[in-house]
Amino acid sequence: MPLSIHALAAAALLVGVLGVAQGLPQWAASGGRTLAFAWLVGAALGLVLQRARFCFYCHARDWFEGRDPRGLLSIVLALGIGVVATTAVLGAWVPDPRAGSLPPDMHIGPVSGVLVLAGLAFGLGMVVSGSCISAHWYRLAEGSAVAPFALLGTALGFILGFKSWNALYSWSVADAPVVWLPAHLGYGGALLLQGSVLLAVAAWLWRGFARQGGQMPAEPAASAVSARVDSPGAGVPPLGAAWARLWQGRWPYWLGGLAVGVIGALVIVRMRPLGVTATLGSAARSWAQGLGWIPDRLNGLDGFAGCATAPTAHWLTPNAALIGGLVAGAFVAALASRQFAPRWPTWRDASRGVAGGVLLGWGAMTGLGCTIGTLLSGSMAGALSGWVFGAAVFAAVGLGLAAKRRLLR
Repeated sequence: MPLSIHALAAAALLVGVLGVAQGLPQWAASGGRTLAFAWLVGAALGLVLQRARFCFYCHARDWFEGRDPRGLLSIVLALGIGVVATTAVLGAWVPDPRAGSLPPDMHIGPVSGVLVLAGLAFGLGMVVSGSCISAHWYRLAEGSAVAPFALLGTALGFILGFKSWNALYSWSVADAPVVWLPAHLGYGGALLLQGSVLLAVAAWLWRGFARQGGQMPAEPAASAVSARVDSPGAGVPPLGAAWARLWQGRWPYWLGGLAVGVIGALVIVRMRPLGVTATLGSAARSWAQGLGWIPDRLNGLDGFAGCATAPTAHWLTPNAALIGGLVAGAFVAALASRQFAPRWPTWRDASRGVAGGVLLGWGAMTGLGCTIGTLLSGSMAGALSGWVFGAAVFAAVGLGLAAKRRLLR
């Protein structure tokens, strides 16, 4: 890969970091250090998601269609690392989990029929649009023709979710239990239970793979640069060779899972848990309420933990900074790896993006988060809601892909 591409990508990332650092003194009085931290975490997350192609839908699809377990095992790895690390952090914050107090800001939501419906809708939205919301953010930075329409559809789905929330709240959410596993099992028991579930899932995935013959799909062919780097006498300095490998092909699945798990656990020390929908949901709510499309009062919504969507007077929030950093980091990664490939969208791109996005948005709003906010951050914190949402999403992807195959026959 030409050195100029690497230099341009590194320069873009350096300019962003310096810009954030320069703004720290002005932001300090209003929580600016948290904004800078959120931007840097987002940039790191965007880089990881893009280089590892970490996508909940794509990993599930690879399993259902080709019995390739590597993607889902990377999600299991991320959850395993996150559960252990988050348990250690929460143990310092809430020494006695059985005392009745939930840890502050953790994504621990009600377990209800609405949560199951939210997961099913979200999973079907992934099948229709081709990605989860976090992947649409990083694919936006790659020039995806579908991602802009999917994110627009997600905002519309949030509005539909707000519009239906009061009825859903009365039907199932109001009396639903908010289950934090350590409060019932202690930290040790919750860790043992969640670890056992993850090990059982990993064993099930591997057995299913072994029954298919145990043949992994071939990795993408190495580029000309990697061939030169690996060739004896190529004359490429070791540091330069390592740098070049960062931008070739894709990162190993395990590395993506490891990095996502570490980022998800570390971020709670300085800010709220990871989530990629709060800013979009808040904007949709403020806009729709201003037009009178949704009720001014959404019963009980703002009292639940999760990806908060309360209207805000200013847009520069930590979650907005995180999303901005995610897109910026993914753009740098796409540019450096020569995977920035914008194209003009077709009507099919627009229609499946909007339709799938509406399902994603409705599911994320009624589920109080998406595969990052509810599934990943919630499960890492020991929330039963995260596991229930994840199971519903996984089931919906399997059913949706089966229906898609039948329709395309």
